[in-house]
Amino acid sequence: MTNFKDIIKKIEYKFSKHQLPDIKVGDLIRLGISIQESGKQRVQPFEGTVIALHKAGLNTTITVRKILQGIGVERVFPIHASCLTSIQVLRRSQVSRAKLYYLRNRTGKATRLKEKFEKLPPIWVNKLP
Repeated sequence: MTNFKDIIKKIEYKFSKHQLPDIKVGDLIRLGISIQESGKQRVQPFEGTVIALHKAGLNTTITVRKILQGIGVERVFPIHASCLTSIQVLRRSQVSRAKLYYLRNRTGKATRLKEKFEKLPPIWVNKLP
């Protein structure tokens, strides 16, 4: 009798994206999100700081925060979703927390994070069949 965990792993492997860049909390990333409007499809970039990373296999999500016209905007993205077309790590930051929720209460220069100078992973682009 086969184990249910093995069956689930095979199904998850089929739907998961491979060779994703190593995303960490504190990274400044640019995501390409595929949006369909009135029959046309376009890619909308979303650039912000990763404030949370929830690892759960195929259900892995990242929470990205950016400031837009003085208002904080947060979006949660499942990294294995089909609408995600590209992921680019622009900058790494040195952080000592697993979740950066304290950035929600800060404004202006207080939201800056100390940059960590290291080699960045290459841009990941979804290869559509």
